[in-house]
Amino acid sequence: MPIDAAKALAAGPRTGEISWDHKDVQLYHLGIGAGSPATDPDELRYTLESRLHVLPSFATVAGAGKPGVTGGLSMPGIEVELARVLHGGQSLLVHRPIPAAGTATATNRIAAVYDKGTAAVLVLRTEVADGEGPLWTNDAQIFIRGEGGWGGDRGPSARLEPPTGEPDRTVERPVRDDQALLYRLSGDWNPLHADPEFAKVAGFERPILHGLCTYGMTLKAVVDTLLGGDVTRVRSYATRFAGVVYPGETLRIRMWHTPGSTRVAVSAVERADAPVLADTVVEHT
Repeated sequence: MPIDAAKALAAGPRTGEISWDHKDVQLYHLGIGAGSPATDPDELRYTLESRLHVLPSFATVAGAGKPGVTGGLSMPGIEVELARVLHGGQSLLVHRPIPAAGTATATNRIAAVYDKGTAAVLVLRTEVADGEGPLWTNDAQIFIRGEGGWGGDRGPSARLEPPTGEPDRTVERPVRDDQALLYRLSGDWNPLHADPEFAKVAGFERPILHGLCTYGMTLKAVVDTLLGGDVTRVRSYATRFAGVVYPGETLRIRMWHTPGSTRVAVSAVERADAPVLADTVVEHT
């Protein structure tokens, strides 16, 4: 069996040092579409080192994205083909604002393995701390097609009730044709996002955008639109990847805002509002 759930869960955590500086932060921000218009003061907060602040979703690529989705596939008890792997969901808990440069210790492990029948889901947990204490906790849900059916725990299956009423804000964000090529420079080298032949083998008509790029674009839209551009107000951010985005498309981002949290739904405009992100919640002050 390609996945040995007991072995994966029993394996000890892997710990290593990660580091980043302002160039990594700036590259990430550019990769999720920041910097347009280039001289807009609100955009310069993401692109100019003298006034740089860090969007919390940078945590998913800090230290060149290690361990990342593909890193989870090298854990004990896991042996699968990369072409069968999709990123199913992501959650982020921010313990305090992320500095524009730093060195920290990242500890990662397989926190759960679920048997969905026709697929397996791995939950890869990464906890990051520096000399001052915890910085963030990431959970990546890794969906592996064709690897379920061993009779294991199916795991949680509940979906959030859809938001009711009209959204408080709706914005559209274009995805550049080269956006996946730029975003992958932050550390996710999966050829699914660049190589047309690999994408076809994986079942897609052409390379798709990284789910975590959509994840970052969406958080930036919420921060800029509803949180006054203040990245430090974000406390947690979770989503389920409900569909793919192709470079060149347009994201429609709908937001339902309350004082402590914002529900979000994201769709692809050109494909009749096909769902892209679902069960999405940003908790904030």
